[in-house]
Amino acid sequence: MSTATFVLAASSSDVLNVIAAFGGGLIIAGALVWAVQFGMRVQERELPRPRPEEQAHLPPTGAIREMREAREPDEIPVAEDKRERLMPYQLHHAGTRRGKDQRRKRWLPGSSGSFGSGGIGHV
Repeated sequence: MSTATFVLAASSSDVLNVIAAFGGGLIIAGALVWAVQFGMRVQERELPRPRPEEQAHLPPTGAIREMREAREPDEIPVAEDKRERLMPYQLHHAGTRRGKDQRRKRWLPGSSGSFGSGGIGHV
């Protein structure tokens, strides 16, 4: 390209487009700097992080173990009169109770993958 082409390009409206793009970039950069400073001020107003001695610790007896038990559903009581419906105050709060058989169910080869899923199992 010759010098005449650059002079022609500089004298046209393309220069205004370049200046507008540069100005827009400066505005966006300034907005980002302001957002970072604003975030730092908000972070300074927050409560400090807890110190190590304020952190949760294990109890002196050690870790608490998980208790597993098999649960059975409670049967819903039958209304005395079949036409009468049960009211919430006639039901008790727990929907399950501790099961009599506490042995853990195991998967048996040839049965379905989950207990009572109704699938065809391994054939």
